[in-house]
Amino acid sequence: MTAPARPEGAGRLGVRADRGSRPRGGSRTSNTAPRPHRYRGSRQGKAPWLYLAPALVVLGGLLVYPIYQLGLISFFQYTQAQVSGGEPTTFKGFGNYTELFSDSQFWQVLVATVVFAAACVVSTLAVGCALAVLLTRIRAVPRLALMLAALGAWATPAITGSTVWLFLFDPDFGPVNRVLGLGDHSWTYGRYSAFFLVLLEVVWCSFPFVMVTVYAGIRAVPGEVLEAAALDGASQWRVWRSVLAPMLRPILTVVTIQSVIWDFKVFTQIYVMTNGGGIAGQNLVLNVYAYQQAFGSSQYGLGSAIGVVMLLILLAVTLVYLRLLRRQGEEL
Repeated sequence: MTAPARPEGAGRLGVRADRGSRPRGGSRTSNTAPRPHRYRGSRQGKAPWLYLAPALVVLGGLLVYPIYQLGLISFFQYTQAQVSGGEPTTFKGFGNYTELFSDSQFWQVLVATVVFAAACVVSTLAVGCALAVLLTRIRAVPRLALMLAALGAWATPAITGSTVWLFLFDPDFGPVNRVLGLGDHSWTYGRYSAFFLVLLEVVWCSFPFVMVTVYAGIRAVPGEVLEAAALDGASQWRVWRSVLAPMLRPILTVVTIQSVIWDFKVFTQIYVMTNGGGIAGQNLVLNVYAYQQAFGSSQYGLGSAIGVVMLLILLAVTLVYLRLLRRQGEEL
């Protein structure tokens, strides 16, 4: 009689292979698992920085170096005499900052700048968001006309737009006074009316960026969400406040920070429309005030100190705003 055939894997080699294929502990699996190469990981970590290197070099030349020079000049006695070489440059330390903070006009200009920039930011966001929602409600031809008109306003240079707005509100030839029946009323004579006129021009040339950006964000919102809100009977304001605004918060954060930076350092509109800051400096903002100190009075060190203060204020506002969003659990 012949012996029955053994089942496959019953021999010594099969048993050993079977036992070896079943790990009993964590030590055996850790020995057999492939280990990642440290060299490959280091190369993958350096690759993004290599791609960003050209942009970082350009930013270093166009941004970091001027800021360094601005901060450096703010610590020196640097006037026209030092520029021309007639007198040596002397180190003042924080002397320019002490002189600046002890000047009552600086604090008046700072308060006026903050209030004016806040009004411009709120107005720009309100107009831009309202028109972005309107773009989603109108047909293709009116939408195209509105976008072309808005982009035309955005592309207009600030000095050109300021000159046009001055003509529109001119007390002698401006059409606005004729339509409103104000006679020869001068909009740039009073402090608040001049600020209001500049605010209109700033909003006019700034809202297109907000409108286009928010409109692109609204188009990315799923249509089912808006349909569900409409079926629940939500009004347009409720849809914006409860549905669109929370979903568009990262986009609104970007446009808000951009608007704060642009409106806080506005220069051309104030300088052109109020003739360098208004009567007796009643319409001065920090950027125009720094220009007057640096180039009007040849106090380049004091003007640089004002520029450093503006930079620190903008950095503080941006960081505080981003920190508040992170506390609310938002990711940018």
